[in-house]
Amino acid sequence: MNSIATAAELEELIGLPLDRTRRKVRSTLSDFDRQWLAASPFCVVSTADAQGRVDSSPKGDPAGFIRVLDDSTIAIPERPGNKLAFGFRNILENPNVGILSVVPGRTDTLRINGHARIVSDADFFDDMVVRGHRPRAAVVVSIEEVFTHCGKAFLRSGLWEPGTWGAEDLPSIALLSRTYVQPETPLADIEAYYGPNYAERIYQE
Repeated sequence: MNSIATAAELEELIGLPLDRTRRKVRSTLSDFDRQWLAASPFCVVSTADAQGRVDSSPKGDPAGFIRVLDDSTIAIPERPGNKLAFGFRNILENPNVGILSVVPGRTDTLRINGHARIVSDADFFDDMVVRGHRPRAAVVVSIEEVFTHCGKAFLRSGLWEPGTWGAEDLPSIALLSRTYVQPETPLADIEAYYGPNYAERIYQE
């Protein structure tokens, strides 16, 4: 493998961005960005610990769950999960975060980079109630960079085209759980756990 070791080598390989590309990177949210976040039900939050070890965590809720506090601040509610809290632990060591916000059917995305902190309560938590459940924590991000990312990756992958989907060929989450997490549990019991009632429990601790 021929490895790239310097910025000069990288620029020689891929070239430099056009001026108009540089101009798309802003430090505050525009009205269009606010509209996007109001329509987005899903994002990926990337963090790193003090040693630079990276974690990316999906976050999802009804559209608009990423709350805009002001032109340079957003908040993302935390919902019940596996309690490993890799992202939270990373933020405690290293506040730098990157967010990729997605709107189903759109090939472009909104990217936000900034500094994060974890809050355990705030007035805006009342506006984050879903199915009667108020978040126990939220990540508040002070924005440093925000920009729209073009749709080439989504177009190349055919992500929104059902004809490209092959989920039925993959092992089920129940089988994966039995293989890696709880081999002592009968597969039928795990399949029942991940059955139709699973979606009804996703906001419960």
